[in-house]
Amino acid sequence: MLQAVAPYDLAWPIQSPIIPVLNLYAVYVRGEVYLRAGQGSAAATEFQKIVDHRGLAANLPISSLAHLGLARAYALQAGVDLGANSASPRAAQPKPLQLDALAKARIAYQDFLALWKDADPDIPILKQAKAEYAKLR
Repeated sequence: MLQAVAPYDLAWPIQSPIIPVLNLYAVYVRGEVYLRAGQGSAAATEFQKIVDHRGLAANLPISSLAHLGLARAYALQAGVDLGANSASPRAAQPKPLQLDALAKARIAYQDFLALWKDADPDIPILKQAKAEYAKLR
């Protein structure tokens, strides 16, 4: 269903004080769906769109969360089990580590953590990201 809006992924929405701006939200949701389905490559493609077009996402939460989604997608591709909260049970099946994807996952986690370096350390998503990053070391 989310592919139906794909032609409008990079469209500039109408700016209105009444209508909330939802730039790239369909892309983000598509990335999360692919991630949960254990499709790391497809998820990485979606999250990378947001990272590549951060001007459209501006200061919306998905702008920084796309880095975390990208990190999780690469970790999934690498064959790292991050736990039940970040991928589907299918993704937890053992497979050989893909070192290139593992290196990309580390970089994406570092990017996310750099964006959140001044955040309250007790924020749950930040704590979860730090724990996931620790599993990659």
